[in-house]
Amino acid sequence: MKAFEIAVLTALVVQLYKGLIAWVEAGRPNIRRFVETGGMPSSHSAAVAALTTTVGMTEGVMSALFGVTLFFSLIVMYDAAGLRRAAGRQAALLNRIMAEKEGRAQNERQLFELLGHTPFEVLVGALLGVAAAFLWNRWFGI
Repeated sequence: MKAFEIAVLTALVVQLYKGLIAWVEAGRPNIRRFVETGGMPSSHSAAVAALTTTVGMTEGVMSALFGVTLFFSLIVMYDAAGLRRAAGRQAALLNRIMAEKEGRAQNERQLFELLGHTPFEVLVGALLGVAAAFLWNRWFGI
């Protein structure tokens, strides 16, 4: 259960950080930013890296469970930097096309563009997740 707790807490801390940074930058709170995907760093990558690291420390890196969590983590990180990032780029393009289109309704909703991550955002998230697992182990034991 500790691995799950560490992963969830890591994701929550990273999302809180992103929300607070957006608040400081905008000068006003944007509650949606606390739960939205995308941006620096990747909270998904941080969570799965924390999970995998904790499983590796408790079960051993040669265990089947570590192999499963590592595989799962790599898929999540690949998806964040690949598929979701491409979907965000497509949303930006569609929004621009719709904005240029004559007769666009003023209240027409735009597609959400901040979906994925750059590879660097994924890497930073993963490093934060590994660090969180090691710090948790050092401070509280696993």
